[in-house]
Amino acid sequence: MPNIAAYYKGDHRFELRDAPVLPPAADEVQIEVAWCGICGTDLHVFHGAMDQRVGSNRIIGHEMSGTVAALGAGVSGLAIGDKVVVRPLKPCGHCPACAAGHSHICHNLKFLGLDTDGAMQRYWSVPAYAVHKLPDEIPLDLAALVEPLAVACHDIERARLAPGETVLVIGGGPIGMLIAIAAAKRGARVLLSEINLSRLTLAASFGIGAFDASKTDVAREVMAATGGKGADVVFEVSGVQAGVDLMTEAVSTRGRVVMVAIHAKKPVIDLFRFFWREIEMLGARVYEPQDYEAAIDLLVRHGSEIGRVITERRPLSEIQIAFESFEANGTSMKTLLNCQEGTAQ
Repeated sequence: MPNIAAYYKGDHRFELRDAPVLPPAADEVQIEVAWCGICGTDLHVFHGAMDQRVGSNRIIGHEMSGTVAALGAGVSGLAIGDKVVVRPLKPCGHCPACAAGHSHICHNLKFLGLDTDGAMQRYWSVPAYAVHKLPDEIPLDLAALVEPLAVACHDIERARLAPGETVLVIGGGPIGMLIAIAAAKRGARVLLSEINLSRLTLAASFGIGAFDASKTDVAREVMAATGGKGADVVFEVSGVQAGVDLMTEAVSTRGRVVMVAIHAKKPVIDLFRFFWREIEMLGARVYEPQDYEAAIDLLVRHGSEIGRVITERRPLSEIQIAFESFEANGTSMKTLLNCQEGTAQ
């Protein structure tokens, strides 16, 4: 079967064509990709914001699922036909972060699907260390949520979230929504701030207390909901200044703030409030292997519910339409591409 791949060509354009299918090298796994999700980073590529990094002939994509097609020499623990997902990080192995056991924040970190070709193709070969085996009961379309769900699991671990605590998630996009869902499954009381009506509606359908930040004073609502205490943990996932302002206003005394979003501009932060209330700030970036296993476990237990964040499925041959629709449609949450359905142009 030919390897149909979607190449990013720059200027908001993809080109479908055959890509070579090479046998996996030693310590590599060749995967027959089933589904690949479109994420915020992929949209940044589509907008041209990452052209200097990815170039104009790159196969992108990393939120994927598939089955093992072939094994390179030296690979153990996997068999042809196994359902798998990929943790798309390529650390250097020798920087201070790697030496300290924190390779996910390697000083020279490379991303599979950005710095190398990615999953928006039929066959993809990756390092064996990056492959996580899936239980048979997880459908492959839901399995494409493991990567973003692992981000949420990592964020929650960084927050040291305990059952019974109150959480405020600022920003209800895919990552914010998955943080809110995962926090609720941890036993937290979850509130969410967002301005998009469809996202607010989806959050409410999960039993999350959703506040429309365009119409209400969210900090006041959080204080009212917590008897004046504030949220024990606030996740800043909006990436805008208003979200940064809200996080310091809505967090409790000695509460924790977790910075998840990437801010295009350096935000202004009220450091006096951190001093005055002994607030703790934590950074949270991507994931570690155990976060992937936690995400897989969540999908085993709650997959049908979490799967409601998938709002659109399209064949890879419609990648151009998928990106344009995802960008224009304010109701989309997560779009998946079927990488087994594609035709070269």
